[in-house]
Amino acid sequence: MPYGKGTYGSQVGRPRTNKMMRQKGGAACSLKVKGVDVCALTKRQQTTLQEHATHHTKKHIQEMVNSMKGGASFSQAHKQAMSKVGK
Repeated sequence: MPYGKGTYGSQVGRPRTNKMMRQKGGAACSLKVKGVDVCALTKRQQTTLQEHATHHTKKHIQEMVNSMKGGASFSQAHKQAMSKVGK
């Protein structure tokens, strides 16, 4: 079924999904963890990183975010950050 109003005689059509709304310029993300922008990460990664940040420095968090943007999992990014930056 097509998206939008008035398709094939319907009054409402299929409601738009969150993915479609984001592409059209949905709400701007302004979430930062210890001053590090985490908008490029998934919602789950963002919330886990917020909890994780209480035990680590800004430099550690920045290294993790860069790794996760590159495709690393949370635990892989943590191990890399620990070896490269430390706590």
